Amino acid sequence: MLATPADFDVLIVGAGISGIGMAAHMQMKSPNHSYAIVERRENLGGTWDLFRYPGIRSDSDMHTLGFEFEPWRHEKSIADAPAILEYLNKIVDDRDIRKHIRFGHKVISANFREDEARWHVEMELDDGSRKHMTANFLYLGSGYYDYDNPHDAGFELGAFEGEVVHPQFWPDDLDYTGKKVVVIGSGATAVTIVPSMADKAAKVTMLQRTPTWMFARSAKDGIANFLRKILPDRVAYAITRFKNIKLQDLSFKAARNKPERVKKALYKGIEKALGPGYDKATFTPPYNPWEQRLCLVPDDDLFKAMKSGKADIVTDHIEAFEKNGIRLKSGKFLEADIIVTATGLKLAIAGKIAVSVNDEPVDFSKRYYYKGCMYSDLPNLAVVFGYINASWTLRADINSDYVCRVLNEMRRRGADVVNPVMTPEIKANIVDEDIFGDYSSGYLERAKDINPKNATEYPWRLNQEYVVDKKRMMNDPVDDGILVFSKAGANARQADEQLEAAE
Repeated sequence: MLATPADFDVLIVGAGISGIGMAAHMQMKSPNHSYAIVERRENLGGTWDLFRYPGIRSDSDMHTLGFEFEPWRHEKSIADAPAILEYLNKIVDDRDIRKHIRFGHKVISANFREDEARWHVEMELDDGSRKHMTANFLYLGSGYYDYDNPHDAGFELGAFEGEVVHPQFWPDDLDYTGKKVVVIGSGATAVTIVPSMADKAAKVTMLQRTPTWMFARSAKDGIANFLRKILPDRVAYAITRFKNIKLQDLSFKAARNKPERVKKALYKGIEKALGPGYDKATFTPPYNPWEQRLCLVPDDDLFKAMKSGKADIVTDHIEAFEKNGIRLKSGKFLEADIIVTATGLKLAIAGKIAVSVNDEPVDFSKRYYYKGCMYSDLPNLAVVFGYINASWTLRADINSDYVCRVLNEMRRRGADVVNPVMTPEIKANIVDEDIFGDYSSGYLERAKDINPKNATEYPWRLNQEYVVDKKRMMNDPVDDGILVFSKAGANARQADEQLEAAE
């Protein structure tokens, strides 16, 4: 037995959606376990506090991006960042979670000592000093992208004399009133920024190399708002959440099974917004719907900006950046006072934390996902990487719930260590699969070499079917013959070596 206990049973990294969700689940389902949240920034909210570009909003409905345990009560289901932050702050304050958060704590490294069955975590504080904490279990809610460095598209911008802005580092004092703006990119960020800047700017042009599939819907969910008037909040929320999960699942499967029919429906929506004379090529990607994430256009805002003449979309390649704008391969010149490089994110694994076991660095690209929550042969650690084809929080919810079940099982058994052990026999019988399947988004393609491995068969995969995952995570026994429970220093490597369950 160790002379002193760890500082915490569970250390949660990140005070965004994933970290706050885990804390709330622990208080409800594992209340006898101590925890702390460490957050590198001075505010909670993660993505929703970091990004400050005009119009920043969810691209998923808040009845699924919201937590299962906390109803979304706002009128708009497609919400802006301030509304999302208000929702998260309410959860933190109502549940007394804030006292567990250590702001200004950037995790640098985490080393698991098997002889102690604890993580030794090194952090850098705002003043540059270092702090050391220990925890039995580490939960990474640190997101999926590099907070310090966005994707570098390799632009040679030296000749351009205007302002260049990346959405990840939006300056508070940027004045674009009456300016000509070119937004480079065609993803969700660009589709959000263009109509939001169009009100004040002289003209906003979205310059895309490749079109993206777009669909419009109301920012308000009429059914949800009606149900809230006649039913208790929690009941109305549960019904709406169920509805939206089912609709999303059906639309995704329709796109995979009948892509031409879905294309026609998407074209029909764009034609309704822009009129029959719209340029179809501008909205026709070289891939089928849901091979990349669809871009949401709430309340037709982008299409309205285009119809008003305040915004347009140009499909072309960049030849060069010049003094007053961008020269395109076609020879066309786009005048610009401001260029916004909405060219995508750079993925980061485990929050760029130097993770090791017994001082041996962990190479995540050689580990397999286990139930989309843990990693093969990596003890006492769990992570959240949300769904590509659905809301991030859906995975955060089921992972948090599952980890609480694991923690409770460890406590029941008197175990210090839990490890998804991949035996040679298991390894010999699994077939690898691309972790993101046939999703072709640039940010996913660029990160293939650093991502963990994925197998064709559950549980060694990051699955993309929430409905299936939820049933498995809730109903399958924690003791599945793969998770090995052991004492500190025991080094159990097989299911038959683990601790017997307490009577």
